[in-house]
Amino acid sequence: MKKLTKAIALAGVMTTGLTGAQLAQAEVDVSASAAVASMYLWRGLDLGNGSPAVSGDITLSTGGAYAGMWTSSGDSAAGNEYDLYVGYGGEMEGFSYDVSVLTYVYPSANNFTYVDPSDEDENGVADVLESDQDTSGNTFDLSELIVSLGYEGASFSYYYPVSSNPDDYSYLTLGYGMDAYSATVGVSNSDADSDKYVHLDLSYAYTDNLSFTASKVVDAELDETEDDLKFVVSYSLPIDL
Repeated sequence: MKKLTKAIALAGVMTTGLTGAQLAQAEVDVSASAAVASMYLWRGLDLGNGSPAVSGDITLSTGGAYAGMWTSSGDSAAGNEYDLYVGYGGEMEGFSYDVSVLTYVYPSANNFTYVDPSDEDENGVADVLESDQDTSGNTFDLSELIVSLGYEGASFSYYYPVSSNPDDYSYLTLGYGMDAYSATVGVSNSDADSDKYVHLDLSYAYTDNLSFTASKVVDAELDETEDDLKFVVSYSLPIDL
């Protein structure tokens, strides 16, 4: 409930200063889209073990405030996913800014298990532990506060966890885009050494709907399969509502 309160509080900040009449007269825009991708690429990692992913989103916005939901298949570990978000953004003399809270939800996730390599029996077999926390449909198991800034083609985003997680972490991106081309550097930092890595994404938007991305983890202590160069083709379409 604490995390839910944070999201509601942020939504309240967005509407501070608006009277009931102003809110009633505010025009609410609704937008939606659907997409298919050859891989579920997330922060330089393939979450679907090479399987394609289908996704969709719907967003309600008024002025600079917005809220919505994004959903996707393709996560081989946690199953189907939907993300809830609320935020506020705008532009001013070439600068852009955005502040949002996003929470990840995995309705089909079960209690997770993990191996503790530090606790081995006399035969060298590691102990398998099971969490007593039920993650099934638990909305605020993983939530992030996201702050983004931009100027002309350059952008910066910082992701900070606002919910309990196994390891403290942060994630940031630096990007630059020109015409149909863009480059993004992502930096993942965590208390766990295996989750510290840097990745580079290069993208080309062939049309407004069709895009291509090459992604490479360039500095990490990850499994060697995660260091492979990844190619992703994605196609998206807006949905008229």
